[in-house]
Amino acid sequence: MRLDKYLKVSRLIKRRTIANEACDGGRVSVNGKVARASYDVKEGDILTIDFGSRPVTVRVLEVKETAYKDVAKTMYEAIEE
Repeated sequence: MRLDKYLKVSRLIKRRTIANEACDGGRVSVNGKVARASYDVKEGDILTIDFGSRPVTVRVLEVKETAYKDVAKTMYEAIEE
């Protein structure tokens, strides 16, 4: 699944266009490297999203095409740094 779509489906970012802009702006990295919106997300990837001064780091646990709000939170786990 594309990175921008994963960010939207998992509800880490509310809209896909915003996720796409974050990727294009270099604010999203996968496994320590800045990633484009077309990156193919896999289970086990470590995503870091810079929300202003507060970076959020998560590990991908599951990749689903669609997810309800309560299921979306099980698609990743937050990593404390």
